[in-house]
Formats: sequence, structure tokens, C-alpha cells
Amino acid sequence: MIGYITLGTNDPDASLAFYDALLEPLGMVRKFSRENGWAGWGLPETPDADVEILVCPPHNGDVATHGNGTMVALRAQSMEQVQTAYSAGLANGGTNEGAPGFRPEDSAHFYGAYLRDPTGNKLCLFCLQ
Repeated sequence: MIGYITLGTNDPDASLAFYDALLEPLGMVRKFSRENGWAGWGLPETPDADVEILVCPPHNGDVATHGNGTMVALRAQSMEQVQTAYSAGLANGGTNEGAPGFRPEDSAHFYGAYLRDPTGNKLCLFCLQ
């Protein structure tokens, strides 16, 4: 079981705006943010210490990079949530990696969209029909 996911950032302000916009349609809220660039998001009904996604500059001070072949998939409850979150992410510094649609195209089960955050981390927004 995954406890939480941490994604590196080189521009905390851009990343916080991106993740606020991306995660709000999925029902997540920012639980905290710190002056050192750390921020965490989780479900509003959970304690503030319960975060599922963290964004921060690397602890070692090096440049944050994304992994080739690494992707985080965020589950939505509906196709509308996928579309809304995807659009919000693009409007807040994200880049397109695959518009919302069924994958594979002849499927009627997996509906997903793909984008990268301002640092280049690849994300999938998906729901199952």
C-alpha cells in the first residue's frame, strides 16, 4: 500500500498553483505549505497530517528532475472530473501528454488523460467506467 507520493519541484510557486488547480476537481485540498517550498494535499475530511501528495524542492539541493518512464496515476470518480482536472492542470502550467479519452481507443472501461506538471513529472488522471 502506498502511504504518500512526493514529487520534486524547481519552482514551488508554479507547482503549488498547478496542484491546487489539478487536485481540487478530484476533491483534494492543500493541507499545508511551508516557506521552504514544501506543500501537501489530501482529502478535506482527514486530519491535516494525512497527506497523499507532497511537492517540494529536493532535500539535497540538486535540481529536481522527472524520471523517464515514471508516472503517477490519480483516480477520479467520473469522466467529468478527469476532464475538469486535466483542463485546470493545463491552465496552470501543465503540458499535454494525451487528451482525455478511452485507452485504448476501442475500450469502454479505462478513461484517462495525461499531462506533465511544471517540473516535468508525468501524471495520469483516470476513472474506470
